[in-house]
Amino acid sequence: MAPTALYLTGLIGALTLLMAGFAALAQTDIKRVLAYSTMSQIGYMFLALGVGAFNAAVFHLMIHAFFKALLFLSAGAVIISCHHEQDMRRLGGLWRKLPLAYMGFIVGGAALVALPLVTAGFYSKDEILWQELAAGRQGLLIAGLFGAFLTSLYTARLIIGIFHGEMKSDGARQAKAGRGFAHGLPLVILALLSTLLGAWITPPLSGVLPAGPGEGMEAGHTALVLVASATALIGLGLGAWLFIFKRDGLAHITRQGIGAGLWTLWHLAWGFDIVFNWLLVRPWRGLVRMLKGDLFDAFFRLIAQALRVVHLGLSRTQTGKLRGYATTMVVGATLILLSLVLAF
Repeated sequence: MAPTALYLTGLIGALTLLMAGFAALAQTDIKRVLAYSTMSQIGYMFLALGVGAFNAAVFHLMIHAFFKALLFLSAGAVIISCHHEQDMRRLGGLWRKLPLAYMGFIVGGAALVALPLVTAGFYSKDEILWQELAAGRQGLLIAGLFGAFLTSLYTARLIIGIFHGEMKSDGARQAKAGRGFAHGLPLVILALLSTLLGAWITPPLSGVLPAGPGEGMEAGHTALVLVASATALIGLGLGAWLFIFKRDGLAHITRQGIGAGLWTLWHLAWGFDIVFNWLLVRPWRGLVRMLKGDLFDAFFRLIAQALRVVHLGLSRTQTGKLRGYATTMVVGATLILLSLVLAF
């Protein structure tokens, strides 16, 4: 009922998914790649909200929980196995040593890029793109498709950087795969839910939220599926070519000129971390330092210290000697009687 607010929501979603996608493309820490990937996928959810496709947004939220949990747990398995090494530049060649984590990244990565038909991510992301097309928001649709292309690129880079090529550190060369039922079962369950089996689960709030603009429409859906699938596959193919055969060339590009500037900008996540640090973190720490010596705190600390001294003095009167107690009682009674005499 508020088209302008809806469109603004979709626009924020589009900017989020694209900016976070570029940021993920330039990270070297495994968990930071996945973290910015999560931001990008949240952008897709807001893209759906922007056209009133609330069911599609919740559906992608559920499916994303499956494959992103799989990717984060698999990343944890890699990091622990490699003695807490999580810099992609110091890994590589781990697919033989960590087959279960490799499987988690392959299945989770396939769902993340929405590999056609066989992954749950394909169905949830396709639903969002279809709702954009049905709502006539071509700009948001193009942003969603380009975001899918970026997703394929950074996913290919992530998997190739961790599991293929040469081992680049002692942590990678000495990697030991995790074992045990508790280690493997969550990965297997999440891997199954990240396939098309997960897409069969009835989405939460299904039938409760209002229908999206694409409900009941089919014209153009098949063409969109083909375009979106081709976008994901082209991105994967280009990513494999760039990060396997053109790695040295990419490294050279990112060291000089505009390539170095863009890489630094994306690596710093467009400077948001720096801005947040200056606008929020540093002022908050300054406020904490200022309040650390606050007068109110000093006053209450003084009361506590006084009570502590009184307690210590009273504790020392408890000697356990009967003569001392008797003397105290006599002296006390004498003082009371003296005060009464003087009062009258």
